[in-house]
Amino acid sequence: MSQAVQSVNVGIIGFGTVGSGTARIILQNAGLIERRTGKKIILRRIADLDTERDRGVAIPQGVLTTDAFEIINDPAIDVVVELIGGIEPAKKFMLAALKNGKHVVTANKALLATHGTEIFTEADAQHRSIGFEAAVAGGIPIIKVMREGLAANNILSIYGIINGTSNYILTRMTKEGAPFDMVLKDAQRLGYAEADPTFDIEGIDTAHKLTLLASLSYGIGLSFDKVYKEGITAITPEDIAYASELGYKIKLLAIAKVVDSEIELRVHPTMLPEDYLISKVDDVLNAVYVVGDAVGETMYYGRGAGDMPTGSAVVSDIIDIASRGETSCERRGCSFLNAAQNAGTGFKIKDISDIETMYYFRFTVVDKPGVLSKISGVLGEHNISISAVIQKGRREGEAVPLVVLTHKAKERDIVNAVREIDKTPVVAAKTRFIRVEDKEYN
Repeated sequence: MSQAVQSVNVGIIGFGTVGSGTARIILQNAGLIERRTGKKIILRRIADLDTERDRGVAIPQGVLTTDAFEIINDPAIDVVVELIGGIEPAKKFMLAALKNGKHVVTANKALLATHGTEIFTEADAQHRSIGFEAAVAGGIPIIKVMREGLAANNILSIYGIINGTSNYILTRMTKEGAPFDMVLKDAQRLGYAEADPTFDIEGIDTAHKLTLLASLSYGIGLSFDKVYKEGITAITPEDIAYASELGYKIKLLAIAKVVDSEIELRVHPTMLPEDYLISKVDDVLNAVYVVGDAVGETMYYGRGAGDMPTGSAVVSDIIDIASRGETSCERRGCSFLNAAQNAGTGFKIKDISDIETMYYFRFTVVDKPGVLSKISGVLGEHNISISAVIQKGRREGEAVPLVVLTHKAKERDIVNAVREIDKTPVVAAKTRFIRVEDKEYN
């Protein structure tokens, strides 16, 4: 005898790009979802300040409203989907929905990364779930992978290309030798970058996502303020060309890894060997490379943004909540994000000055005898050894680039050495350095 199909009523707050994609999937794939899961997802309400603009989705009569609280206060709605982004009023809506006994699904990584402890604590108190698959890497189901597929593993390291805007810019710069400012303008024109691209190009968006992955993977509290953040605005076509000559590509990388019982949490431009699989992830695509103690090396690849990929992740959370019924957030594995509950995990977050890796330097030096000797001497005094050197162009008495690749060194020593070298009369401009991740040497 077949069981009755369970219906789940959904309200969406925010009918922008992701909201329209989510609505389209629910409406167009309703039969498919019901056949596969035995759950009937019903789109009951959509709230947005603009209910007139055509999103290309045929919405049933009476579903649209301009009042989010018509969703939050509707006793028939089981799941509230928050897709307006930002901190407020999204936080107010989310907490109100939880207090009204609703499960919540969101793509709002900024809100969770900075106020997640309060939100997840409220979810636990109300025995409600929060789905946030769409908050990291769009259509890539990395949250489910980390929470379920790799649950038996100690996570040794995570490397992620998880911001499509920055990856698009670096890809164009690499392939065309184009300058940053020109490619950024193209990205804005094409809709890949916002009018204010700060969160993307300065690594903040990537750090929001890394905060969630790290909390999920290591059982630590949300630590956005402890993530080292550095963007791509200072990367030049010259750096990219020299990296290629040395056998590397430059990517904006999110890094979380355990080193000597401490966790490194950092976001910055990184030189990676060009034959690494993750180095080949270009344009607006995302990838997350995860190493577990049992599974070994794994990689997850796909579209990190967009209406349908991100909408797919949102709907997967709705289906997951529907399948688990009234299961509390705690039993679903959400409360690991609560700092108070995880204070005893024993992991300390390593300060950026204490990390050890390889480094790329680009010095701008006066072309005269003894310059390399002078610079190598200072590096040696700071426990930094040289792996490779590139010096091109001979214009005696003029400024020329000198590129140096180091062996593994401590960041504190690197910063002190650069400070000392930049004070010498042989250096004509501020020295640039980029961190290098190469498992053959690190």
